[in-house]
Amino acid sequence: QVQLVESGGGLVQAGDSLRLSCAASGRTFSNYLMGWFRQAEGKEREFVAAINWNGGRTYYADSVKGRFTISRDNTKNTVYLQMNSLNPDDTAVYYCAALSTGSYWKPNDYAAWGQGTQVTVSS
Repeated sequence: QVQLVESGGGLVQAGDSLRLSCAASGRTFSNYLMGWFRQAEGKEREFVAAINWNGGRTYYADSVKGRFTISRDNTKNTVYLQMNSLNPDDTAVYYCAALSTGSYWKPNDYAAWGQGTQVTVSS
């Protein structure tokens, strides 16, 4: 099993940028497709972005397309989420997750999760 630890969250103003990081340890990082999800208070966890094992394919939710960029560095066992043009609707706890088999947009298919990092965007 891979262990995941997110970092980089914080309080920002609308229009600002943040970069989230997710460091992996344990099983071979490059075996996994990596995803970012978020969960706002009172709402279900939703898919944000995913990246395949070598970074050759990326996937985004429509709500973040053009503003967020997912990337990974397999030499550092880390996946990133660059978030630009943040708005209050992006406020949520952000989670990274590892998928070995299944559908990238389905949270229940992911095998491992980090503890989450809070992102708060003020207007």
